Amino acid sequence: MSVGASWEHTLVCWARQGLETQATSHTPTSSLDRGLLRRAYSHCEAVTREHSRTFFLASGLLPPAKRRAVRALYAFCRVSDDLVDCADGDRHAALADWRARVMAPLPQADDPVVLAWADARACYGIPDGYVEQLLSGVGADLECPRYRSFDDLAAYCYGVASTVGLMAMHIIGFAGAAAIPYAVKLGVALQITNILRDVGEDWAAGRLYLPQEELEAHGLSEDDVAEGRVDARWMAFLRFQIARARRLYAEALPGVGLLHRDGRFAIAAAAELYENILGDIEASGGDVFRRRAHVTRNEKLRRLPGIWWRAVVRGYRLPAGAPDQPGAG
Repeated sequence: MSVGASWEHTLVCWARQGLETQATSHTPTSSLDRGLLRRAYSHCEAVTREHSRTFFLASGLLPPAKRRAVRALYAFCRVSDDLVDCADGDRHAALADWRARVMAPLPQADDPVVLAWADARACYGIPDGYVEQLLSGVGADLECPRYRSFDDLAAYCYGVASTVGLMAMHIIGFAGAAAIPYAVKLGVALQITNILRDVGEDWAAGRLYLPQEELEAHGLSEDDVAEGRVDARWMAFLRFQIARARRLYAEALPGVGLLHRDGRFAIAAAAELYENILGDIEASGGDVFRRRAHVTRNEKLRRLPGIWWRAVVRGYRLPAGAPDQPGAG
């Protein structure tokens, strides 16, 4: 991949460093109580179903073993995020305790998420570096974040989203290090979509993830966000953000061809269905302060055949003018 932007080069370097780390040597899965392990995975399935309809639908397109593992990954990420967003008391201490439990070679049998995630990591050799990077990324929310530039925001997106894709890539199976830049870029695109959808909710929680330099360039301030002003300035800013996110999706999706064939449809579905949230933001007139953009289940199901064709049969093409990237092979 030809890396043009400085943030891309930095994030890809982080991802390659994470790939080089070792996976924790967990207790062999054969020594675990199989009934206990099944219940742990069932718990992770329930967590996924409750918190992300899109991820639950997309992960259902995977073979059973990989489906269980990616839902354990989702549950691990969900718990990590909730400790920072929802926990009472000392959230720094709560996150440190969670990190110790997750990284321990011997998983705690009384915690279903820790148990299922330990099993998934052991089965698929997920590098410790990516787990640590995600936990550090989640911890950034404890600092009441403001991001001056897009490069700063992209670094945050890597920690909380690209790392998820890099771990999922180990579960799905991938062709080698050439797949890394695509996973990094897709994670950034997905997180930007989250950020644009949740501007109002995040502001209510005391957070603003929009690049301040870009707000200022469009004549906007935090006061405009606080008031939820949807005017010509906001719409110009939002169009700029959506266009960049769509470009990132278009440049990331050809990497689907570097994944194991039995996982391409699922990953493409997760990406394309999430990208459709951007269209709903536009359809709502850009008001992300009083309405949460979404895609209905019927609309998701209607789109799946086309996604399958692009992911499995035709393969994704790089957009015109995109940087040269490795072929799908």
